[in-house]
Amino acid sequence: MKLAIMQPYLFPYIGYFQLLKTVDKFVLYDDVAFINRGWINRNKVLVNGKEQLFTIPLREASQNKKILEIDIDDTQKWRDKLLKTLQQSYKKAPQYAAVYPVIEEILQTPATRITDLIAVSITLLANYLSISTEIVPSSTIYANQHLKGPERILDICLQEGAQEYINPIGGMELYDRAAFAEKDIILHFIRSRKEEYPQFGGEFVPWLSIVDVLMFNTPEQVHTLLEAFDLE
Repeated sequence: MKLAIMQPYLFPYIGYFQLLKTVDKFVLYDDVAFINRGWINRNKVLVNGKEQLFTIPLREASQNKKILEIDIDDTQKWRDKLLKTLQQSYKKAPQYAAVYPVIEEILQTPATRITDLIAVSITLLANYLSISTEIVPSSTIYANQHLKGPERILDICLQEGAQEYINPIGGMELYDRAAFAEKDIILHFIRSRKEEYPQFGGEFVPWLSIVDVLMFNTPEQVHTLLEAFDLE
């Protein structure tokens, strides 16, 4: 069984979904410390041919809290504002008619916590792309919060009976292949390749939110892009 463990990110870039598709089970690592100015509640989309950051406002977000403890701040009416931005930016994109209703359903979900909204978003987008990977939150299963860092990741792998663990390439300095091999687990790192696709005719802007990928590509074309990675 192939396993991946990632913090919950809202509308992340395509590499997140490459990892999701590649494994049999995907753990949303929601009971670890929130990271300020990370990618949990923000990402980038294309606005007038340039990347623009969007951010979901949060209430009393702090690195002293776990991700699952962070509430969305709906006093700022951000949902309608973000939907309007996406409408204006992508209404002429070839897949807008198919994708916008999915995004709208996600953003109109009455979730109060950022983790709940993200879980809905990843599930609905996976369904749209016919990705059948099982998705589970770490907070509901493993009871190993006394462990930290790589030790906790390895423990989750053991509890799941994983034969392979796949991590983004950024973790190469954090995880030790030998430590996993001692437990008969093969450790891989996934490196996304930059693959261009037609946007609006201007210079290609890479590594935007999955929203951008979906707006310009059919599900079949997205699956081709999802294969554009190397395992190391």
